[in-house]
Amino acid sequence: MADARDIILIGGGHNALVAAFYLARAGLKPLVLERRATVGGIAVTEEFHPGFRCSTVLHAAGSLLPVIARDMQLQRYGHEIVASDIAATSLLPDGRALVLHTDPARAAGAIRQFSARDAAKFAEFHSALARIGKAIHPLLSLTPLDMDKPSAQELWNFAKLGRGVRKLGKKDMLRLLRWGPMAVADFAAEWFESEPLRAAIAARGVFGLGAGPRSPGTTAPLLLRVAADGYPAGHSLVPRGGLGALTQAMAAAAKKAGAVIRTDAEVAQILVKDAAVRGVVLTSGEEIATKTAVSGADPKRTLLRLVAPIHFDPGFLVRLQHYRSNGVVAKLNLALDGLPEFTALRTGSAALAGRILIAPDSGYIERAFDASKYGEFSPRPYLEITIPSLADPSLAPAGRHVMSIHVQYAPYRLKSGDWPGQRDALAETVLRTLEEYAPDLPGRVIARQVLTPQDLEDTYGLTGGHIFHGELSLDQLFTMRPLLGWARYRTPLRGLYLCGSGTHPGIVLSGASGFNASREVLKDSRR
Repeated sequence: MADARDIILIGGGHNALVAAFYLARAGLKPLVLERRATVGGIAVTEEFHPGFRCSTVLHAAGSLLPVIARDMQLQRYGHEIVASDIAATSLLPDGRALVLHTDPARAAGAIRQFSARDAAKFAEFHSALARIGKAIHPLLSLTPLDMDKPSAQELWNFAKLGRGVRKLGKKDMLRLLRWGPMAVADFAAEWFESEPLRAAIAARGVFGLGAGPRSPGTTAPLLLRVAADGYPAGHSLVPRGGLGALTQAMAAAAKKAGAVIRTDAEVAQILVKDAAVRGVVLTSGEEIATKTAVSGADPKRTLLRLVAPIHFDPGFLVRLQHYRSNGVVAKLNLALDGLPEFTALRTGSAALAGRILIAPDSGYIERAFDASKYGEFSPRPYLEITIPSLADPSLAPAGRHVMSIHVQYAPYRLKSGDWPGQRDALAETVLRTLEEYAPDLPGRVIARQVLTPQDLEDTYGLTGGHIFHGELSLDQLFTMRPLLGWARYRTPLRGLYLCGSGTHPGIVLSGASGFNASREVLKDSRR
């Protein structure tokens, strides 16, 4: 067995890199073991065709917790954000487009073309969500409460959170309590009458979820996302060089702090003795001793595949097996010989620099979800698109572009056939859908990369192909993420922790899960 390590981190995704940084900064010597040839998890930039690179899986930067951005000093390692003042552009079948700016006044101006009433209400809507998001923002960096024996510090932290919520006033407090359990389609409909605006808001609530906008509780993920970034309709923040530039900067910061990172080092097993971690075994057969392992992999992969089941109570295993983590998102990356001409937008329009939505109304998204319930990918999918080469020409040869497309809904389990046999059919469905909005686009495709939910599992290690490591539903949030009683980053085994998106808060690329988990590991190490 190799020399013992203070702490081993399993996986090199962004949360594990954040955790490694804080553990190293505290004086420990963490070793990060990444199964692939590069760190980053699903936040990577890769070449999918000669000369064409893009953020292979996720394509929009989240909002890192300010404390993480400050402590890691990522700009020192080449991290640079390219921001567009366009939050989202929703394309409509009738040739119109709703362009939502991050500035609420400019957004209201665009909304006025669809509804004067909605334009008048948008400022109030934006302000209300911004206030509520700010009030619950501290929740993102709090460890879920120990319901049986909360410590004095935990009670104090939650008392401060409660005071912040109380300062909202009665109206906003009641809004917060009422909105969370609502279907996001109903939430949007309470505010607005124009379907394009309703759908743009609803789309953010269901992004990455196995739920439609009429599913109860889908406003809760929207509120969490607003708490992270403050934008009701989202934003368009992209690191120069793609998301891989962000995680490479994180890796550099972690190394500078004292962490060691090994790639092409896949953990095959976590060794356990007397209900405590004793080391890990790599697929190469190498054994590394440790008393503390922190997994950035999803809960099912960590606890059902890397640990022998004899080490857990049967009841715990049953509950974990029912943790919902079958994904519904596929990814299509296109290499284009030029910029496509969208019917609703003039060529070179600034609106192309933001996120582009194919979600003309809430019913459209709901029907796309309906197909996935029966094991089929939608014939008219909800699409979220970016053209990152507009802001960062280094991603494609001169005069050419890359297009990154999230596709919903594409269920992990198909009713008939399998994903290798349906891969091309999915791509053709997406291209036919896009052709309605950009007739010349199919003819501009030089190459394409299709990532099905099965690919996301096989290549990137996501159980069920779920980009959030599990559903962001009310019964799998906060004190119940991943399971009630095990939401504090610890597991039933001494020395084994979780730090991935399958823990609170679960929203991708905030870094909060890694930040929170590292704090709990350090608490236990000091004891």
